[in-house]
Amino acid sequence: MSDASGKEESFISHLIELRNRLIRAVVAVVLVFIVLFPWANDLYTLLAQPLIAKLPQGSQMIATGVASTFFIPLKVAMMSAFLIALPFVLYQMWAFIAPGLYVHERKLAMPLLVASVLLFFVGMAFAYFLVFPVVFGFLAGATPEGVNFAPDIGAYLDFVMTLFIAFGVTFEVPVVVILLVLTNMVSVQKLREARPYVIVGAFVIGAIFTPPDVISQIMLAIPLWLLYELGIILAGFLRKVKPAQEPRQTPQASYPADYEPLTFEEMESELDRIEAENKAKGQDS
Repeated sequence: MSDASGKEESFISHLIELRNRLIRAVVAVVLVFIVLFPWANDLYTLLAQPLIAKLPQGSQMIATGVASTFFIPLKVAMMSAFLIALPFVLYQMWAFIAPGLYVHERKLAMPLLVASVLLFFVGMAFAYFLVFPVVFGFLAGATPEGVNFAPDIGAYLDFVMTLFIAFGVTFEVPVVVILLVLTNMVSVQKLREARPYVIVGAFVIGAIFTPPDVISQIMLAIPLWLLYELGIILAGFLRKVKPAQEPRQTPQASYPADYEPLTFEEMESELDRIEAENKAKGQDS
C-alpha cells in the first residue's frame, strides 16, 4: 500500500513540476510579447522588406481583411516573441526531462538540442537574406502586363512562414543524421549508399516548398544535400569517438571434465526415485 501511495505522490509531483515549467515558459513568451507589442507594425515592415524592395514603382501591399491591419502585425509580434523566448522555453523542457536521463544521454541530448535550435535560426536567416530576394524578384518579374502586383499582407505572412519552416527544418538534417547513426538505427555506410535518393528527394522537396522557378528550388535542394553530407561526416566522426559497448555475455556454467548428461531412461528413474522419497516423507510425517 505504501508503494502505491509513493508512486502516486511521485506522479503528482511530476505533474506539478510540469505545470510549473509550462507556466514559466508561457509567462516568458507573454512578457516578451508585451515588450514587442508597441513595435508590431515595425516588425511586420521588417518581415515584408524583401518583398517591398521588389515591388514595382508605385505599388504597395494591401489588406483585404477588415481587421488584417491589426491582427497580422499582432501575429508577427507573437511569433517573434516565441522565437526570442525559445531558448528559455527549451531550457524549461530540458530541466524537466534531464533528471530522468542517464549521464551519457545528457551529454548527447544537450549539444544536439542547442545545435538544432541554432540550425533552425540559421535556416530562417538563410531564407530571409538570400532566398526571399530571389523568390520575390522572380514573382514580381513574372507579373503579366496590366496586372498590379500588390500582395495581401495575410497571404504574404502565410507564404513566408511556409518558407521559414521549410528552410528551418532543412537545416535540421545534420542533427537527424547524427541521431540516426548514434542510436544504431542506420549505419554511415547505408547513408552513403542512399546519397542518390537523397539528392533526388532534395530537388523534389525544393519543387514542393518553393515557387516554380529553378533558382529558388536549387537554393533549397543544394543546402539540403550539403547538410546531409555534413551530417554523414559528423556522424562518422562521433561514431569513431564514441567508445564501443562490449556485448553483454551470458555467464556459462562450468562442468567437470568427466561430466556426462543423463539419458532419458536415467532421468525417468531419477524422477521416480525423488517422487517415492517425497511420498515416504509424507507418510512418516
